[in-house]
Amino acid sequence: MSYNLLKGKKGIIFGALDEKSIAWKVALRAKEEGAEFVLTNAPLAMRMGEIKKLAEHCNAEIIPADATSVEDIENLFTKAQEILGSKIDFVLHSIGMSPNIRKGKTYGDLNYEWFLKTLDISALSFHKIMQVAEKQDAMNEWGSIVALSYGAAQRVFPDYTDMSQAKAVLESIARNYGHRFGKLKKVRVNTISQSPTKTTAGTGVGGFDAFYDYADKMSPLGNASAEACADYCITMFSDLTKMVTMQNLMHDGGFSHMGISEEIVELLEKK
Repeated sequence: MSYNLLKGKKGIIFGALDEKSIAWKVALRAKEEGAEFVLTNAPLAMRMGEIKKLAEHCNAEIIPADATSVEDIENLFTKAQEILGSKIDFVLHSIGMSPNIRKGKTYGDLNYEWFLKTLDISALSFHKIMQVAEKQDAMNEWGSIVALSYGAAQRVFPDYTDMSQAKAVLESIARNYGHRFGKLKKVRVNTISQSPTKTTAGTGVGGFDAFYDYADKMSPLGNASAEACADYCITMFSDLTKMVTMQNLMHDGGFSHMGISEEIVELLEKK
């Protein structure tokens, strides 16, 4: 059901790779709610994914951009404003990648050059995006910028290794730039800490299936789906959340406030 929550709003959506992507679901919902937007991803990711199919469905143009490249981001914001015919109302940062995780490195055996790459791709890119948006004066007043995070920023999940630090930096950037952008343009900046989700990136983390099931049993509402996360993002882009900024918003079915659940106790008692 559509409520026209984003009617007339213009945006940029980073990170849609395939139909499993949260960014993909956000794009579909944004279209349903009346938004116009451009899609962007790194050229390599675009070759691996199916973003052209999404663009056709949403009648959206694609602007390739490496989110670690300030030059690419500058080009992206310039072209996006030309295509959309106005400044930007909302931005979704759905970007994260760890070479250490991809290469199976444990936390005690990290490649530090790869660690820096993890931070650049997954966190510093968020700062670069907002810095470019500020310098170009590309955001409309009362705009909304959202990045997708994860509870490993606050808690230890061993197989998440250096991505845990990346998410912590991401959330810190959201708070600090949220203060700055709020003062400058009343733009709000938030992160959404999502349940483990069966995306292409998520399932690449070691032990994902076991943890997915564990989190589902720990959460009173169960794991939040990618579709539910997209709904939450839409509310954050809308005018209904104008006074929410600098927050890390938990979207995890209650997992983050649980100590232990009855289901987990029952499983342990069976052993």
